[in-house]
Amino acid sequence: MWHLLEPLHAVLYYAPQAFDQVAALGFAVDERWPAYFAWRAAPLGEAGAGEVTEAFHSFSPRTVERYVPDAWRTAPPAEVLAARLRAVDLVYRAVLGDGTRSDALAEAAALARRAAAGADTAGRPLAASNAALPWPEEPHLVLWQAATVLREHRGDGHVAALREAGLDPVESLVSFASVGAAPVETFASRGWTDAEWGAAAERLVARGLMDADGAATDAGRALRSRIERRTDASAAAPWAALGPDGTARLAELLGDPWVAVLGTGLLPATNTLGIGRI
Repeated sequence: MWHLLEPLHAVLYYAPQAFDQVAALGFAVDERWPAYFAWRAAPLGEAGAGEVTEAFHSFSPRTVERYVPDAWRTAPPAEVLAARLRAVDLVYRAVLGDGTRSDALAEAAALARRAAAGADTAGRPLAASNAALPWPEEPHLVLWQAATVLREHRGDGHVAALREAGLDPVESLVSFASVGAAPVETFASRGWTDAEWGAAAERLVARGLMDADGAATDAGRALRSRIERRTDASAAAPWAALGPDGTARLAELLGDPWVAVLGTGLLPATNTLGIGRI
């Protein structure tokens, strides 16, 4: 379900319609990060760099400090959230066309909202802050918001699983690269220096999780497998609440919008999420 829902959420970070909306608020759009940090952190309110660094986990503190809390001096979170919904509306109408008004999409939105309502958001800051937002009326916006709650719910649980495994933020990325999730250079966007990456690699080698060439050892792969199983288990409540029939029906209904989003070519084929690889 994450593989189906993640592109429906993430298209916001790449679509030109979304950049138009964030530019209208006064954010720079010569790179995607001012918009990304504003869109994703806005549900947290006027969060500081430390809070966002903790919640996002994989970004270096320096990278976060470049954009937060300056984002809230450009536009307060309430304005960012209103623009975010306008952006999603424009993106979905452009990508899905008449599909935004279809009975199938309305059914998918209702099922996804039911699943999102089953998410336990205690101790999950990004999921909780998105779940607390008012629900929009239009089905395509409901679908996006539900997808967002569900992906952040899973993401918050994944961060907890990484920490339980004793992986700090940069170690989490190095170990993910070591199992072939994505090339090392893909993770440069997270802002860690070569020295920080190298030091994290040395720590993983010392723990027997990675070899000197940067490939995961058997122990390293086993640890990543345990992290993924723990992540999946902690993300299971929404799908238990929806039930197997509802979940299967939602998966069926998501096929067309999923293909439409991927067909835009907006999402990078190689990404730090490991979609299609892990």
